[in-house]
Amino acid sequence: MADSTKFIQTITDGYTSKGDYILLGAALLDGVPQKEAQVKLPLKTLNRHGLIAGATGTGKTITLQVIAENMCAKGIPVLLMDLKGDLSGIAKPGITNPKIEERHAAIGIPFVPNGSSVEFLTLSKENGAKLRATVSEFGPVLFSKVLDLNDTQSGIVAIIFKYADDKKLPLLDLKDFKALLNYIGNEGKEEITKNYGNVSTASIGTILRSIIELESQGAELFFGERSFEVADLVRLDAYGRGMASIIRLTDIQDKPKLFSTFILCLLAEAYHTFPEAGDVDKPKLCIFIDEAHLIFKEASQALLDQIESIVKLIRSKGVGIYFCTQNPYDIPDAVLAQLGLKVQHALRAFTEKDRKAIKKTAENYPISEFYKTDELLTSLGIGQALISALDEKGIPTPLAATHLRAPMSRIGVLTADEIQQVVSLSSIAAKYNEVIDSESAYEILNAKIKAATETKQEEPAEEKKSKKEEKSTIEKISENTMVRQVGRTVMKEVARGLLGVLGLGGKKKGWF
Repeated sequence: MADSTKFIQTITDGYTSKGDYILLGAALLDGVPQKEAQVKLPLKTLNRHGLIAGATGTGKTITLQVIAENMCAKGIPVLLMDLKGDLSGIAKPGITNPKIEERHAAIGIPFVPNGSSVEFLTLSKENGAKLRATVSEFGPVLFSKVLDLNDTQSGIVAIIFKYADDKKLPLLDLKDFKALLNYIGNEGKEEITKNYGNVSTASIGTILRSIIELESQGAELFFGERSFEVADLVRLDAYGRGMASIIRLTDIQDKPKLFSTFILCLLAEAYHTFPEAGDVDKPKLCIFIDEAHLIFKEASQALLDQIESIVKLIRSKGVGIYFCTQNPYDIPDAVLAQLGLKVQHALRAFTEKDRKAIKKTAENYPISEFYKTDELLTSLGIGQALISALDEKGIPTPLAATHLRAPMSRIGVLTADEIQQVVSLSSIAAKYNEVIDSESAYEILNAKIKAATETKQEEPAEEKKSKKEEKSTIEKISENTMVRQVGRTVMKEVARGLLGVLGLGGKKKGWF
């Protein structure tokens, strides 16, 4: 038997907090919760990112729910990626039962049912406010990374964005980009070669195939107007609690490219939109990514590098990112090294490979005189987890096997009627669900090509000769057309420039 007095003192000293904190549960000693050894997460360290991992059925999604709802209760807005649909229950108060009462009596924390204020968002046709972004807002660097292009192909994308800027052709959705791509490979090839350099037909074909692949995963619903504004993710409700924005992703689990594209755009926009925050008492926003392995599944190395860079930098903007997955090694090492909070539920040792993975996982946690970490990883019960966090000085806390509290909100999925009720009360759904189809590159180019074709058929040969030195048709029409439709989107294009994700200067009204 371990010395309980020493254990309680160690946990109490390690998890003490002078400021506000989230209370997760009580530490376990020899399998028994110690009420006096409570595990706390200081609010000021929650922008240091985190990991929630564990085998299927060990309670990691419930732990995500517990942390997220307690953040909301402390006035921290959260964004939840809900791929299974079971995070929607955070909108409704939970219901007590004998097991919950027994658990909370054991850890010395009262159970108070409570729901959070929720906003449902969607990337697809699910019910909720639509999330969209224009192609222009991506910029050539990020858009090339999403399409997994080489340097030559990325150069062509840069030419397309530059040409669109020069000719004031809005790139709103994928059909705009494809129209311009086809134009520079056909009718506009001579003009492009003269003013911007040679463009390979083979490279154009490769870029087009990459866009078609992205479209096959439903990206046409994502690219377009109206662009979502990141400020709508950091709202408080009437009681000063953080809003829980839940992105319903139940129908895109088999579309990893679209999912990783969306996540990267979200992180990039949050990074560029929020000012430097330095040390803050609590984060401006915490983002929870359930089934996080889908971000990195089939992602190119360029995309992974971009995610890694933003994860490293976004902490200083007051944003915390939390990954939830079965195995810690679903997360690249470079990202894993940035995570201050680690919550590890039980792992299963069915094979030799599993046993090796468990030993490797145990090495990622502080050495404890009270636990044999590798053995404990296979014996934790449901709703129990190993926790290693950072204290208010940024120092790792002692390892604590924790008997976790139950969610204050409902465990399970809301019904379709309940979801509709939440959406009907939304203050932003009407704005983002409005269908906008502004005149953009696709329509303008088609009009230009049609006009040029008709002119060519009508004018005599000698007139054609006299017009060789005049401005091209595309230049003439673009000058006249764009006077009528500069607007918000074109202003974003000018602000975006050609510097890509991390080189963006200035703020945009929209996100991505």
